Amino acid sequence: MNDNPTIVSPGSPGRSDPAPAPLRRNGRAGEVFRKFCKQRLSVAAGAVILLLFLVALFGPYLTPYNPDTPNYDEILLGPSPSHWAGTDEYGRDILSRLIAGTRLTLAVSLSSVFIAAVCGTILGLLSGYYGKWLDRLIMRSSDVLFSFPDILLAIGIVAILGPGLMNVVIAVAVFGTPSFARIIRSVTLSTKETLFVEAARSIGAGNGRMIWRHIFPETLPSITVNLTMKIGTAILAASSLSFLGMGAKPTEPDWGAMLSMGRDYLSIAPHVVYFPGAAIFLTVLAFNLVGDGLRDTLDPKTKN
Repeated sequence: MNDNPTIVSPGSPGRSDPAPAPLRRNGRAGEVFRKFCKQRLSVAAGAVILLLFLVALFGPYLTPYNPDTPNYDEILLGPSPSHWAGTDEYGRDILSRLIAGTRLTLAVSLSSVFIAAVCGTILGLLSGYYGKWLDRLIMRSSDVLFSFPDILLAIGIVAILGPGLMNVVIAVAVFGTPSFARIIRSVTLSTKETLFVEAARSIGAGNGRMIWRHIFPETLPSITVNLTMKIGTAILAASSLSFLGMGAKPTEPDWGAMLSMGRDYLSIAPHVVYFPGAAIFLTVLAFNLVGDGLRDTLDPKTKN
């Protein structure tokens, strides 16, 4: 009888080492982070977005004045040391209203895009996995929605439901859902033909496990990129609806509503329009740049 202990080398058939899988996942996350950090423009845009979220979170503590309190002695004042962005037609501090409006703008855009992502992902997974009549039904319904311009479809939905921020969220979510459904369907069609999915099917994995355990994780990069890009579109749509009087109330510190109220004073006090317009422009640009960076980072064909 041999009393010498058997030495099993790493990687030999007799060794079961669960560590490599977590290491690979951590290594993948680190690789994605390093590739993204190489894109300086996207990193700068990410810093702007982080600043916006901080402003939205701590807005009530950052506003130098009450954003809703009028001051009729300081109507339509230009930018000055006491009012960095000037005042509006009611003497309210524009900078304070921009800070207060950051939370409102991000809440509307993020909630609408999140709803669109959830609904579109579910529809795309079902359409791509099951195919046949379900695929035709979902894709033809998406084609109908795609046939309308986004803002026109949103205006029609809000006109039916009535003005209000909640209805704006619903409208933006409706026209954003087909985009997610089409993208996730494409990823699902390619993923369900891969070897690891076929292997899971051969050992008797059910449809639910196949979809959520094996196919859904492969769609996360596409979801992340499209979600980031759609936030900018949602901000523009929500601001446009508020500008048209179909979103936020004129008294609310919404960027689109501020543009709408300030257009009557464009010739005598252009700052009333310039600052809300600049806020919308920079926010949408930042989200689009981050989306471009994530797309280049998560695309396996891209070599950085």
